[in-house]
Amino acid sequence: MKGRRMRILVDTNIFISREDHVVVPENLQRLLNALHKLNAQVLIHPLSVEEIQKNGDAKRRQVKLSKIKTYVQLEDPPDMNADRQFLDIIGEAEGRRELIDNNLLYCVHRDAVDFLITEDKSISEKAERMRLKQRVFNVHRALEHFEKVSRNAGVSSPPAISQVPVHNLDIDNPILDSLKQDYPEFREWWQKISREGRRAWVYLKSDGHLGALLIYKKENEPIQCNPPLPRKTRVKICTIKVAELGQKIGELFLKIAIQFAIRNDIFEIYLTRFTKPQDELVSLISEFGFSRVAQNDRGEDIYLKKLVPDRQVSSLIEVAKRFYPSFCDGPQVRKFIVPIRPQYHDRLFTDYKHRQTYLPEYVGGLIVEGNTIGKAYLCHSRITAIFPGDILLFYRSGDEKALTSLGVIEGVRNTRDPQKIIEYTGKRTVYTRDEIEKMTMRPTKVVMFRWHFHLGNRLKLTTLVKNGILQGPPMSMMRISHSKYNWIKTEGEIDVRFTVS
Repeated sequence: MKGRRMRILVDTNIFISREDHVVVPENLQRLLNALHKLNAQVLIHPLSVEEIQKNGDAKRRQVKLSKIKTYVQLEDPPDMNADRQFLDIIGEAEGRRELIDNNLLYCVHRDAVDFLITEDKSISEKAERMRLKQRVFNVHRALEHFEKVSRNAGVSSPPAISQVPVHNLDIDNPILDSLKQDYPEFREWWQKISREGRRAWVYLKSDGHLGALLIYKKENEPIQCNPPLPRKTRVKICTIKVAELGQKIGELFLKIAIQFAIRNDIFEIYLTRFTKPQDELVSLISEFGFSRVAQNDRGEDIYLKKLVPDRQVSSLIEVAKRFYPSFCDGPQVRKFIVPIRPQYHDRLFTDYKHRQTYLPEYVGGLIVEGNTIGKAYLCHSRITAIFPGDILLFYRSGDEKALTSLGVIEGVRNTRDPQKIIEYTGKRTVYTRDEIEKMTMRPTKVVMFRWHFHLGNRLKLTTLVKNGILQGPPMSMMRISHSKYNWIKTEGEIDVRFTVS
């Protein structure tokens, strides 16, 4: 859905109850509210409107039309009559109502819309036959799905991280003490943003206490500082505090802020900071492309990050570091496919949407290596020509047998010393000390990389083999040609806004 509005086709029957005077049910109101928050386009099919207009009772017709008049009709809906394969699967329509139902489903089949919402069980049964079950919801399932998405603003996060209204948080929580000391007006500001309905990302520990907090804001205004920064749409990180150290939550929050910006087509993020000596937050944000660009009248430094390069850069890795999540992918960049087992993929890429969440994550548990942007991959590959800036395409073996994710190499080391690997990788690897000691019985390659994106469309092994990208499942790290990568880039729906050729 990147770069465009989600399109939702709605069966008009869900608006129209048996008694025309009945108000819209609460669940439907909540669903429409969630879709509004997501800026989704709610559409109705012209045939549905046409059917209502044929109602012989003028008063009932007027009431029914009034319930749907605010929704846009789908322009030029696809014609199913020439699609023999579709018609053979769903069967012959028995009557006008079923004919309309089939046309609604055909809009999903032809990708004219993203989802269909209907209470008609026969449509749901046909959707299953057409393998469209995950895109056809009843109101209850749609409400469950879209409320969850709207709560998270389309951003993937662990269950222990949630988005909540600021007014639901306790200003006297100890995590906020230092902010109240640094900013005398903090309580007044907190009251103001609470009344505005501002929201925050929070980490709640297993004991229910607040372990971390990120308050953000979308802005479209100049930044008053020296030198001044012109009006532009930006995400401002208003507050970021982490009390629970060692979990890489600060890095996770940066990842969430970047995802939020991308979701909203915003390409600059900034924060203000009274910089302290050996400032840990400044060290963290500098690692991912924030740089000091100005100072405001209060003496706060302005740290700005751009997600897309606005100038020439001196090296491949500089793009990935300074303008993360952008990366270079031209012919001069080497591309490698690397296999990873499902259990390790689950821990390294916790925001992968097809992943099964572990039970401890629902009671405050975090997987540290999943929180990180910078990660480590260990293997016994004999490939020597691998350098910072090169691209890794991760192939999940076992259950999915598919290319799923993309990263960019930061550095490579070869060693048989387990202690050196532990010191080098820190908390960025899925392997335990015992596993590392076993691995280093043979020369081990340590590849430090940054996760950038999951493929918009994961590419199954059968598809990769059919199109000549692979001959079979990859058993170890393997280099692929630039032309094969370009095919993966297109078919895997890698976001080209963040690629630099």
